[in-house]
Order: sequence, then C-alpha cells, then structure tokens
Amino acid sequence: MAFHSFNGRFVAGLALTGFMLAAAGCQSGDTGILGFGKKDTTPPPPPDPKVLSSQLQAYCPKVTLRDGTAFFNTYAKSGPKPKKKTDVAAQDAQATQTAPDAVGADQPDDSAKIIYQASITDVTRDCSRANGSLSMKIAVAGKVVPGPMFTPGTITMPIRIAVMHGTEVLYSQLHSHQVQVTDPSSATQFVFTDSNVVIPEPTAQDYQAYAGYDEGAPKVATNKPKKKKTAATN
Repeated sequence: MAFHSFNGRFVAGLALTGFMLAAAGCQSGDTGILGFGKKDTTPPPPPDPKVLSSQLQAYCPKVTLRDGTAFFNTYAKSGPKPKKKTDVAAQDAQATQTAPDAVGADQPDDSAKIIYQASITDVTRDCSRANGSLSMKIAVAGKVVPGPMFTPGTITMPIRIAVMHGTEVLYSQLHSHQVQVTDPSSATQFVFTDSNVVIPEPTAQDYQAYAGYDEGAPKVATNKPKKKKTAATN
C-alpha cells in the first residue's frame, strides 16, 4: 500500500509506531506498555494461624515413640552365686534383688542370653469427642523374635501409653501385655490396644501422645541393719 502525501506518511508512521508498542506490550506479560501498570510483587501477608473449629474437631493427637522405648529384651536367668557366711551385707543385697525375666537397667546387655527380642513396628490412634472430653484408642503393633536362649512360653511386655500437654501429664498408664511364643523359627506378631484414654478436649492442636516399652526405674538394693537378738536372762 503506497502513501503519496506527507500527511499520509505521517499517519502511516503513527499507526506503525502504535502497532509496535502494542505488540511490545502484549509480549511483556503483565508489565504493560512502557513498564506502566507493573504487577505488585509484595508478598502476601501470612495466613491467620487461628485453628478453625472444623479443624479442631477433626484433630487427633499424633502418637510417637520416644527414643529407647521401641525395643524390649527378655534374658535367661543367671544361676545363683555362692554366698559367704561371713559377708552379711552381700547376703542382704542378694536377698533383696530379684531375678526378673525381663531385662532392666541393672541387667547386663548379654545378647547370648536373650530369650526373646520384642520390638514395636507401628502405632496408630482413633479419636472421638463427647461431653467436653476427648477419648482415644491407641494401638501398638509389633513382633517378638526368638533369641539364642529361646524356650516356648509367654513373654510379658511393659507397654506405657501417655498423653502430654506440654509438660502436663494428661494420661499415663503402664500395661502388662502378654504374648505367647511357641515357634522358634519365625517372629510372632502382636497388637495391643489401650481403649481407655480419656482426656480434656483440646482447645488447640498441642497434645502429644506417646507409646512404648517402659521397664520402670531399676530396683535399688538396700542394706538394712539386722537387729541383734538379745539372750533372755532369768
């Protein structure tokens, strides 16, 4: 298309310039022509941390295993040690100590004497609400593996279930769970459930539930002085 007048060339030039600017504006995305109307890059404000009522109603505290509570060993009893008649203190200490089936803090870690080795492999929970209280069912699954000193029988495992709110103990119960083990060639599976966990209904998502083996504090032998017998006098 040809233009023969100055005015025509001027109009055509303006049209061409407008077309090029428009094209540049389209290719620049949201920045607009000549940089005007740029998109706001200010980060949005953080979301409101307030927990919604619906979220709180669906909240069920998570169950975790504390370090050192996932395993439990049962050891063979040691034979009786010879006693010296003159060592009264040693006799008293020996009398106050029992030979537990389960290893405690005072039991040496001798793997050759293990009868069973139990471990917790999974934990889960279920929650329900009523009358301002939160009821939980906490389940523990695990297995018992026969050890070098395996003998068929029943193993009693101390399993503790607890719920904490910060440093406050809302619930804590130690259970004695028994498992019958008869097959020396394979592991025996077990499941334990505590259905009696009742705690105040939470007002925030800040409860923590725990499950694991708890053998309690080691027994301390105490030496009590014996009363001397006094001979009767006539």
